[in-house]
Amino acid sequence: MSRDQSYPLPQVFLVDGGPQHSAQPPNLVPCWSFPPAQERMRSRGKSRGCMGISPSLALIVLFLFLLVFAALGFEAYQIMNIQAELRSMPQVESEAEFNAPQKQIGLYQPESNGKERADRPAAHVIGRIEKEIFHQTLRWEPKTGQAFTSGGVAYRIEDGSLQVNETGLYHIYSRVELIFNDCSATSSFDHIVFVRRSGHSSPLTLMKAHRVGFCTQKLGHPWTTENFLGSVHQLKKYDKVFVNVSHPKFLSHSHYGNFFGLYKI
Repeated sequence: MSRDQSYPLPQVFLVDGGPQHSAQPPNLVPCWSFPPAQERMRSRGKSRGCMGISPSLALIVLFLFLLVFAALGFEAYQIMNIQAELRSMPQVESEAEFNAPQKQIGLYQPESNGKERADRPAAHVIGRIEKEIFHQTLRWEPKTGQAFTSGGVAYRIEDGSLQVNETGLYHIYSRVELIFNDCSATSSFDHIVFVRRSGHSSPLTLMKAHRVGFCTQKLGHPWTTENFLGSVHQLKKYDKVFVNVSHPKFLSHSHYGNFFGLYKI
């Protein structure tokens, strides 16, 4: 049988590969030397704490919040203590300066425990215009205008006195206004407040003023002058208080330029 040389058979070569080695590729680390990917992620999450924040940082933030709340609570406690002290303090009513003139002329009546003391012993009488008889012990108008009496104080028409019915400390005041038609360097007058007391035959002087030298300019012309007396005195029950002026005929015809009053303190 003849062979067709155009289709040669495949040639087989034997190559001596030397000693046999393991099928494991060189320079590769076995896969079992690393933990699985899921375990690595889980362990990494545990080391970072909640939401990726470390436990130490979370403790510091919590401590700061506790300090802030503690400070706010202490401040609120202090404010409550201050408010409690203010509520417990007694309220003192200050008397305005513009009330002082009203107090001097008897128009000011203080309050006690929020209620006006309508029964406070007090009186305020104003000047009476005399045309014929001029008494050195002055007479007054007890009901005209702002004049009044209260708390048992009585005005005595017969002698012009204010009589008290309670023993105690009283603020007593009087103002007179005089007009000298022909004023000179020697013109003068006396203004006296005195009291008559049972058991004493002579009056007791409480206040006295002597005015002189008040018209130093334009001698021989009319001149108006005034004097005010006021102080605190101890009065007894049924004491009668009077006002004297040395020149009653020179008193001005002004109801509110001449007044007299008292009130119990």
